[in-house]
Amino acid sequence: MKIAVVTDSTSDISTKEAQENHITVVPAVVVMDGKEYLDGETLSREEYYTNLPHYKVPPTTAAPSTGMITKAYKTLFEDGTDHIFSIHVSSTLSGIYSAAKVAAENFGDRVTVVDSGQLSLGLGFQVLEAAKTAMDGSIQQVGQAIESIQERVRTMAMIDTLDQLKRSGRISWLRSSLGSLLRIKLFVEVSHGEVFQIGEARTRNKAMARLGELLSALGPLDQLAVLHTNALTDAVNMAQEFASQVSSTPLVRSVTTVIGTHVGVNAVGFIAVKAE
Repeated sequence: MKIAVVTDSTSDISTKEAQENHITVVPAVVVMDGKEYLDGETLSREEYYTNLPHYKVPPTTAAPSTGMITKAYKTLFEDGTDHIFSIHVSSTLSGIYSAAKVAAENFGDRVTVVDSGQLSLGLGFQVLEAAKTAMDGSIQQVGQAIESIQERVRTMAMIDTLDQLKRSGRISWLRSSLGSLLRIKLFVEVSHGEVFQIGEARTRNKAMARLGELLSALGPLDQLAVLHTNALTDAVNMAQEFASQVSSTPLVRSVTTVIGTHVGVNAVGFIAVKAE
């Protein structure tokens, strides 16, 4: 049986990883000044994060259309695919999962749509494991591989400034008293599709130290990705510091614009898959 894997660009897997593992990536959409840009295709992340604090009208994000996702499925089936696993960013954080569910209705039970409960490489690690298992495994084995990553993945981040969260309208889950404390560094965790506040710090040095403590406390890791929004030096330093804690080479990624639109610039975070 030929099993294919589809995901969206918020998974933060690279073009090379997608090609090597035969993964189809459908781009999410960023809207600026009324014009739509395809995440990872017609929009440079470096340029975007450099300009993000200066946009007069905050950019917005949108899910790819059901038509785009349907086209991806159709192409795969025309190429001989028997079954598709379509794995996407948490349904509580984006409409992409819902769009995929609608698209899948056109193909009966040949498409399994998965809510990753995660974002960025919290999703991407599930996608990569599914694709590797799909090369020789069954539908059941692919499903089990996805569930294994979901159970072991931890996603935490330090948001350098709350300005962009406030501008984007995604600050409703924060304590209301934080509204006047926009200079603090905020720690958040993504778990089962929900975003939780897990602490705060007054300075960036203290915040980076605390982020390291959170990562260290997880113990041995199978996989690690350090993410950033125009904070490459800090991300590289963290990846190097914790390389001995993970059994594979840590990844360093500039996070998808769809996420960066809300968390703003200079954020640093990690996505870790704990060892079994």
